[in-house]
Amino acid sequence: MTTTNRGKSGTTDGKSYDGFTEEERAAMKERAKELKAPARRGARAKADPEPEVLAKIAEMPEADRVLAERVHALVREAAPQLTPKLWYGMPAYARDGKVVVFFQSADKFKARYATLGFNDAARLDEGTMWPTAFALTTLTTEDEALISTLVKRAAG
Repeated sequence: MTTTNRGKSGTTDGKSYDGFTEEERAAMKERAKELKAPARRGARAKADPEPEVLAKIAEMPEADRVLAERVHALVREAAPQLTPKLWYGMPAYARDGKVVVFFQSADKFKARYATLGFNDAARLDEGTMWPTAFALTTLTTEDEALISTLVKRAAG
């Protein structure tokens, strides 16, 4: 039996492994819990999901936490009509239950940078090609202005 290296697509014995990484499996398990949560909450299902999002952000390593807190504030200010929620264990913001914009921490998948992404529910269509994800390492005033503009447009 081969065991996978943490976060890699190879195995300890040098053979290729094309399955999911530990991080990907963990994200899928978190998503399954998120989908089951409303049934467990029962009458509380309509409760404000923002505290769960803020708690998840608080658990992040400092570099990701600082970015996620700022992105959260920018999204809430630019598009208060979007509902914060957890999506694969990461902060996301939805319209009518569909995720429009999300934040993915660098630590989550052992990546070099955090990601701000937009799903197909985002109204960013421009021409025949447009960006749907951005790498984040720090946020400048100009970056924050761009994020606010994109989120406003995406929220439609």
